[in-house]
Amino acid sequence: MSVWHPSHAARWFPALCSGRLRGAPVAVSLLDRPYALARDGAGRAFALEDRCPHRHAPLSRGVCSEGGLACPYHGWRFDAEGRLCGIPGMPADGALPQVRVRSAAVREHDGLIWLRPDGRDEGELPAMVRRNPPGSRRFLWQTQWRANVIDAIENFLDPLHTHWIHPGLVRRGGARQPATARFVPSDEGFVVDYLGQAQQSGLLYRLFESPRESERALFDAPGSAQIEYRYANGGAVRISLHFAPHDVATTSVFATLHVEKRRAPAWLVRALVWPFLKRVNDQDARMLALQSDNLRRFGAVRGASTQLDLVRPWVEAFWTHGAPPADARAKDVALML
Repeated sequence: MSVWHPSHAARWFPALCSGRLRGAPVAVSLLDRPYALARDGAGRAFALEDRCPHRHAPLSRGVCSEGGLACPYHGWRFDAEGRLCGIPGMPADGALPQVRVRSAAVREHDGLIWLRPDGRDEGELPAMVRRNPPGSRRFLWQTQWRANVIDAIENFLDPLHTHWIHPGLVRRGGARQPATARFVPSDEGFVVDYLGQAQQSGLLYRLFESPRESERALFDAPGSAQIEYRYANGGAVRISLHFAPHDVATTSVFATLHVEKRRAPAWLVRALVWPFLKRVNDQDARMLALQSDNLRRFGAVRGASTQLDLVRPWVEAFWTHGAPPADARAKDVALML
C-alpha cells in the first residue's frame, strides 16, 4: 500500500531540469513510482512508467524512436501516451496486443519539467512559479537530500537553525535581535513575514545585499518553498526550492534564484554567489542525513515543538492528510532572530 495520500497524485511536481533531457531517456522517481522521461520528434517531453509490459525491462534504458520510446530488450515501441505502436519482427498483418504503459502528464516551465502522476493535464503549477517574471532566473540546480519531504521543507523554511548550521554565513548566533514572525495560512499554503529586521548578520548579506524592505517565506502546496527579499529600490531576490519525494526517505530538490531590478548577471551569480549557496546546501544536506539516520534508529517518534515551530504543522498535515490543519490560523510569534 502506498504511503502517500491519494490526493498527491493530482498535484504537479518537478522531476528534472529541462537541460538534462536531450536525446536519450532519463530515469526519475516520484512518490515511489519510477518514470522514464523522453522527448518526442517535436522535442516535447513525455513521461511513461519505467517498465515495459512485455518482459519488464526499464524503458529509461531504451531509445527514442519515431516519436516514441523503444524498449531496450525487444524494441517494443510506445508513443507519448503509452500506447503500443510497434513490435520489431511482427508481420505487417499481425495484431498488436492491447497493452499500454501508464503515463504521467508533463509540462515544462522556466527550465523545469513538471509531472502530474494521475496523467491529467489539468490545474496550475504552484503560484510562486508562475509569478516569476520571464528572464529573471539567474541559476537552476537539482540535487537530492536524504530526508523525508516534510523534514526537507521544514529545514528550508526554518530560520532558527541557520545560526547553528551556517554560523557566520547566513546568521551569527551572537547577533540575535528581537523580531516578529507573522504567519498567514491559506488552503494552498502559507506566508510568513519576518518583521523588525532590515539586515541579516551573516556574510552572505554583507557581501551581496543592501537593507531590506521585507523578508518573506512562502509555501505553495505540494512542495514549493521560497525566501523572498525585497529592497527599497523595488528590487527583489527570490530563492526557491521545489521538493519532490523520490521515496519516503529521499527527496529531490530543485533550486532556483530569481532577481528583479538588481544588477546580477547570471555569470556573476554563478562565479560569486553560487559557491556560498552550495556550501549552505551541503551543510543542510549533512544535518538532514543525520536526522534521517537517527529517526531510523529510534523508529516512529514524534518530535517536541514550541510556538517557534511555525511551518511544521501545516506541512505535516498536508503531506499526511492531503489538506492543511483544520485549526490553522493567522498569528504573530515573537522570536530572537
